Amino acid sequence: MPGPVVVTAVFTPNPGAFDQVSDVLTRAVAGVHEEEGCLLYALHADPDGRIIMIEKWTSTELLDVHGSSAAVTELNLGVAGLLAEPIEVTRLVPMPAGTTEQGQL
Repeated sequence: MPGPVVVTAVFTPNPGAFDQVSDVLTRAVAGVHEEEGCLLYALHADPDGRIIMIEKWTSTELLDVHGSSAAVTELNLGVAGLLAEPIEVTRLVPMPAGTTEQGQL
């Protein structure tokens, strides 16, 4: 898949574990922002209590490198036992429309 690549990663914390999961993910952000190819790595909460990481990478190759990085390994260890469901990761290909600034991430 040619770049850029947009990714969503959905984390569903166990009841009462939202703050713990949020802390683990927040600590990971700074390190990932330093990784080659990272254009966006941002946390969001939804009304159902899930945490959604929205990511943008310059290429699938660098996204794949990220997937085996120390930051992701630490993140996975940090959320172990804190999630009600497996992390749901989806890779998306942008479909630009409208203005350049508003029509794509």
